[in-house]
Amino acid sequence: MTSLWTSTVSLPEHPPLDGDCRTDIAVIGGGLTGVLTAWLLRREGAGTLLLESDRVGGGQTAGTTAKLTAQHGLRYHRLTEALGRDTAQKYAKSQLEAVEWLRQLVKTEGIACDFRDCAACLYATGDPAPLDAEYNACRDLGMEVYRAGDSELPFPAQVLGLRRQARFHPLKLVEHLARDLDIREGTRVLDVDGGRVLTDHGTVTAQQVVFACHYPFLNVPGFFFARMHQERSYVLALEGATELADCYLGVDPGGLSLRSWGRFLLLGGGSHRTGDNQEGKKYNSLRQAAHQFWPGCREVTTWSAQDCVPMDGMPFIGRYTEHRPEWLVATGFQKWGMTAAVTAARTLAALALGRTPPKGTDIFSPSRFHGAASAGQLAEDAACSILGLSRRVLEPGRVDAEALSPGHGGVAELWGKKVGAYRDEGGTLHTVPLKCPHMGCQLEWNPDEKSWDCPCHGSRFDCRGRLLDGPAQTDLR
Repeated sequence: MTSLWTSTVSLPEHPPLDGDCRTDIAVIGGGLTGVLTAWLLRREGAGTLLLESDRVGGGQTAGTTAKLTAQHGLRYHRLTEALGRDTAQKYAKSQLEAVEWLRQLVKTEGIACDFRDCAACLYATGDPAPLDAEYNACRDLGMEVYRAGDSELPFPAQVLGLRRQARFHPLKLVEHLARDLDIREGTRVLDVDGGRVLTDHGTVTAQQVVFACHYPFLNVPGFFFARMHQERSYVLALEGATELADCYLGVDPGGLSLRSWGRFLLLGGGSHRTGDNQEGKKYNSLRQAAHQFWPGCREVTTWSAQDCVPMDGMPFIGRYTEHRPEWLVATGFQKWGMTAAVTAARTLAALALGRTPPKGTDIFSPSRFHGAASAGQLAEDAACSILGLSRRVLEPGRVDAEALSPGHGGVAELWGKKVGAYRDEGGTLHTVPLKCPHMGCQLEWNPDEKSWDCPCHGSRFDCRGRLLDGPAQTDLR
């Protein structure tokens, strides 16, 4: 399962950290946020070292559909109602500025990343009322949106569009920005103590530390594990389908994401809370839709992505906590990582350099708490954590490990013990402990990706127990 971006770009390799060292600013995480932050800091002459546990661009940036847009689903109607017009206005302004800022950067730096202007469109095949409410909210905020009763989609739909947005190749952008950076790949950060960043290859001592690693892996301070959850979604890259001029996202239940890159069409969907996909068949649902709309199309590759979802619907960008002024963080981008990465990089770089961040980005402060707007999601997340913990202790195995057929896995009984079991296509049985090393919740089997996923906080492991996604920092023991 390799993304189209990964299969069409070869990024240069960087060595791991070799012993202890010092730097002005340590950036943890080599996705677009970390790379762009490090690039901005280096441009201003700050000594910056970027630490990446695997490969630069190999995490969530490789899994994005790379829609650069300020249109974030049915966002502005909900934000206006929950947090007020002023907050919604600041949010919209920051995201529109992010689109334009990256457009200008690509132009002035001559970055060949297949940057294409387009409209970003929400569509509904059912009740158009949510589109109407979002249209009115966007217009009230000064956004240049439009409504249409037809589109280039292969099915009838009502559309809400926002012009002058864009799409691009995310790893081509990362490759260009990373060329002159000081990067250490294959270096996993295990802990941070003040300005000391402890890794599996040595210790980095820095004046400031930037957490740009998708999900902050330290539980205290910050308590981000209690303020957001993670969700997964799936993508097919197709040949022989319609080439779309614009980008689309369905707002109906089960709505699809569509965008083109050259002769390829990216068809996405199947979103679910990480750890809640026991039935699987997410890729199959996308395949059925593909062949319904474009008979004869060919599947080129498939992949999935993971998104951090904060309770109040806005990312956390800024000081990690008031008690750790030397720590900066960016997380909780939901499905809008491209504009959020730009906003985060500009904000974090300014803070690290002692400058004033872009106006209006105070709404993303990690120190905020919107009780009323977050209450429902807080209760749901707490219930999931309680269920995950209680299942590990109280619930027996669901299947007999010895009876698993090739290609299948699940929470199983083996020799009187509960384990995670998977039998590969060759017939070999692989077992893992079901306790997530992050906070102890019971892992669940994801048949679509043959992985063990944590429903509490989103950590993921392959069928042999090797870490795929944090906040956990170790393999299953």
